Amino acid sequence: MKHLFFTAVFVSMFASQPVRAELLEKTNKVGATTVHYKVVLPGGYDSTKSYPAILALGGGPQNMSTVDRVLDRNLRAEAEKRGYIVIAPAAPDDQLFFEEGARIFPEFLKMMLADYKIQEKKFHIAGPSNGGIAALHVAAANPDYFLSVTAFPGYMWRPSDANLQAIAKMCVFLYVGENDEYMWHREMKREADWLRSKGTVARYTLEKGQPHRMETLAGANAGRLFDGFEETKKGCSGK
Repeated sequence: MKHLFFTAVFVSMFASQPVRAELLEKTNKVGATTVHYKVVLPGGYDSTKSYPAILALGGGPQNMSTVDRVLDRNLRAEAEKRGYIVIAPAAPDDQLFFEEGARIFPEFLKMMLADYKIQEKKFHIAGPSNGGIAALHVAAANPDYFLSVTAFPGYMWRPSDANLQAIAKMCVFLYVGENDEYMWHREMKREADWLRSKGTVARYTLEKGQPHRMETLAGANAGRLFDGFEETKKGCSGK
């Protein structure tokens, strides 16, 4: 009886421990292309339940180092807390996602939908700098797979009315540092204004005193990005 008592206590203690969030590193083939990516699973992840999901694209060369950076600075902690899955691929063969690297979509998205239960079978897509440019580019090329697009900063690669119209049913959130030396402000504001004229929930936010690498959306401030994702539940058309 004593043995059974201690066993029961041990099992009870183990069961009461919270299930920790996970960061997985994976590799998959999309056709002939090898894709390396990381997946953030929220605390208490249950594979039988559906979760909101973010496709995160790193800045700069969009390699695994920049994947780690966008997860650590902007997305992982808040995703674990709010119950989001984050999927962050590195650009295949060092080809950026607004160039030849975009060839893995939409097949990669279909694979992720097969691996994880994603709410509405659609993603939010987000990224900084080159990741923001790529987020807008990928969303415009594959509009059926996305609920929102967030660039911090970023603008449409080779902008056109057709590309902007392709994302007009999504919520669009564009952030740029007031002191960003690249001066993307004009194009980002123009795109947000165009989208709003079509009835899209589109916001252009100038981050006061911030450089290209904004701290106002990182660390403890990263919740602002997720507030945008949550806003899509209200709908993305202002008309």
